[in-house]
Amino acid sequence: MKPFLLLASRAEDVAAEEEYRSYLRFGGLEESELRRIRLEAGPLPDLELSDYSGVIVGGSPFTSSDPPEHKSETQHRVERELAGLLDRIVAQDFPFLGACYGVGTLGRHQGALIDRTYGETLGGVTIKLTADGLQDPLLTGMDERFDAFVGHKEACTVLPGNAVLLAGSAACPVQMFRIKQNLYATQFHPELDADGLALRINTYRYAGYFPPDDAGRLIIEAHKHTVTEPMKLLRNFVSRYARLQ
Repeated sequence: MKPFLLLASRAEDVAAEEEYRSYLRFGGLEESELRRIRLEAGPLPDLELSDYSGVIVGGSPFTSSDPPEHKSETQHRVERELAGLLDRIVAQDFPFLGACYGVGTLGRHQGALIDRTYGETLGGVTIKLTADGLQDPLLTGMDERFDAFVGHKEACTVLPGNAVLLAGSAACPVQMFRIKQNLYATQFHPELDADGLALRINTYRYAGYFPPDDAGRLIIEAHKHTVTEPMKLLRNFVSRYARLQ
């Protein structure tokens, strides 16, 4: 099988490693089947999309809708590189799954309004699939309503005109959308269970997602949620797009 490609941008090693291991575990992948590039560590190398089964963009501490003057040079570089890669991915309708940061990257690339209107603190929420979501092959076998973990400062306020809304929640109307046939973005994290969220709560305690003194309470609340459905999305992505050598 051609490997999948995970584009990561978490500078904190413990969070970066947890994210990679989560995609391996819940995607049912071996290390040889998921290549990771840490974008924050250096320039994106030249890539041939034909070498991969699909591209996954993980979550990020970057907030794409921040004013340019508030962004670091690293963030500006990562955004330029992702935009250039998305030019090719969208043109080819190449299998793509962006989790959380994927809404900001794919959404902005396609003309969405991304801002802080629908930001959510770290924790569990109930996701509801739309009629289109119930028919989408990437969501096959998933319940119409399910719990998932979120944590984001920005979200999609207005979808691109060419997007299909697949899921939403009470506090964030756009939780998942599709562009063309094979380009997906989720606001919720399909790779996160309660232990993974607890690690991120501790890692990003002072990153502005929530008041630092709330960390302990948020971890307790996270373990009250049974989060199993979102992982099916990763399995579906892998099984649908895995390509032979």
